Amino acid sequence: MSTEHTQGSSDEPRGPVTIAYIAETAGVSIPTVSKVLNGRTGVSSETRARVEELINRYGYKKPPGSRNNTVELVFRELKSLWAVEIIRGVERVASKNRVGVMVSEFGLHDAPSRTVDDMVGRRPHCVLSVAQLSDEEREQLRDKGIPFVVFDPTEEPPDDVPFVGATNWRGGQSAARHLIELGHRRIAMIGGPQDVSCFRARQSGYTSAMEAAGLPVDPGRVVSAPLTREGGCEAARELLMQSDRPTAVFTSNDLQALGVYQAARELGLTIPDDLSVVGFDDLPVVAWVEPPLTTVHQPLTEMAAAATELALSLGRGERPAQIGVEIATTLTVRSSTAAPAKKQKKL
Repeated sequence: MSTEHTQGSSDEPRGPVTIAYIAETAGVSIPTVSKVLNGRTGVSSETRARVEELINRYGYKKPPGSRNNTVELVFRELKSLWAVEIIRGVERVASKNRVGVMVSEFGLHDAPSRTVDDMVGRRPHCVLSVAQLSDEEREQLRDKGIPFVVFDPTEEPPDDVPFVGATNWRGGQSAARHLIELGHRRIAMIGGPQDVSCFRARQSGYTSAMEAAGLPVDPGRVVSAPLTREGGCEAARELLMQSDRPTAVFTSNDLQALGVYQAARELGLTIPDDLSVVGFDDLPVVAWVEPPLTTVHQPLTEMAAAATELALSLGRGERPAQIGVEIATTLTVRSSTAAPAKKQKKL
């Protein structure tokens, strides 16, 4: 609950006082205000007095505990093809538990305080975030008593943050091992953003498999690219124009792999006769391309279902055995991989 102010002075709020407003006025962070509200340590006496004075002046009170019977599913963006798979998993569990689902999108450049305040105002039973939550966003949700789970975190979450992810390292390892077992030795990788932990893990798994097989990881055959078909195509053109070009390419996601298909066609190469390709994610569409794509299956629907179960249990006040869950990836072998040709086709 917050207090409505109607005073006319320019430095007074014109709407409900929020924890973000208190923090801004006091010149401190939202987590600091949360510590004062909850009687926690780690705040200097001077800062605590300043924050308490503002809390008393504006009559700010923590919101009541009642919450709506909904799961709020938050995306940073809804453009990706795998959003549908996540929504499917969330709705499956929500329906079983007779809970509603609300899908919302926080733009990457939206002000965190505004977007989280909007969500808090809806009082969801729990929040499932398909994005990393900042320290301030997590503190705002905790302050309002709204439990949350991070889906497929982009960086290593703190120990007290509930999350559900996938075994990305093993996925990268299994992709490279598959190509090695087929007889490939010149195996390239198209990586994703290196500031995102899951893509670092996929690349690390690839590197581990190569090193275990005694194969050199040639820096010229490991490139980073945007997670799009266009990004994969541009990176593949660079790799395939090398004089000693790779006989196989492992990509960080399926869209990049579709870009490799495009580059191979442009250069007159046939998949898998001239080039083997392995993707990552196993989006439904890749089973229908020609040839059907070998890819690491990331169980998005199952991950979303597990994340929803965890979020609902936290919403009921239960203490789950694990607050961090990783679900296994598996390799789905289709027709885009084969043994390397004995003689390399000239471009």
